[in-house]
Amino acid sequence: MTHARDRGHAREADRAAVEAANTAFYEAMEQGDFDTVTDLWLDDGATAISCVHPGWPVLTGRGEVLRSYALIMANTDYIQFFLTDVEVSLAGDVAIVTCTENILSGGPAEDGAELGPLVGQLVVATNVFRRTSEGWKVWSHHGSPVIPETDPADPDDTTD
Repeated sequence: MTHARDRGHAREADRAAVEAANTAFYEAMEQGDFDTVTDLWLDDGATAISCVHPGWPVLTGRGEVLRSYALIMANTDYIQFFLTDVEVSLAGDVAIVTCTENILSGGPAEDGAELGPLVGQLVVATNVFRRTSEGWKVWSHHGSPVIPETDPADPDDTTD
């Protein structure tokens, strides 16, 4: 019975560590901390990483993936993620986190303003992590925009 309890504790510890790595990933993006974003991605010299940002093609390999984050950070003055619907699935040394990214972002300021216009966006994301000797690392990130629902009875809806 002790072994089952120990496995349960280890599983909960893994789940907490994966959630912490996922949170660190989004916090580094919010802070524009490219070094931490870089450190959080898998870098074993053998496994290709991949990333799909909403509306972008698949990016493969550290160079392409990390360049995309540098580009996003360089062109985003403000970004904040409110994560909802976070679910963690574990299978040995691999973990999948699904969540909804409720994003508030702003680009460069105009006309002397302190911050550009803020834009809200919903993205559903899947983050795949792999356990390494340095902890859980992002192996793949895939974000897909959520298309706002429209009310067919709304006379102001002109999407037809």
